[in-house]
Amino acid sequence: MNTPIVAQKSPYPVSVEAGKTYAWCTCGGSKSQPLCDGSHKGFGFTPMIFKATKTETIYFCGCKHTKTPPLCDGTHKAL
Repeated sequence: MNTPIVAQKSPYPVSVEAGKTYAWCTCGGSKSQPLCDGSHKGFGFTPMIFKATKTETIYFCGCKHTKTPPLCDGTHKAL
């Protein structure tokens, strides 16, 4: 698999905590979207690690085609 699966055509709002790390799913196959559950194994994908610098709600990309990973940039609107 070279192209990630479109998990959904909208972002995932996630409340993150300052200092914590999150593993964003890059393959689109995780059952724990938008975070990695290991589904990428054997497909050539690895999760992207995101470290929160402050406690806030961020919008992880759901389509997996963002140009600003792991955050949504609106690319899903063109899919």
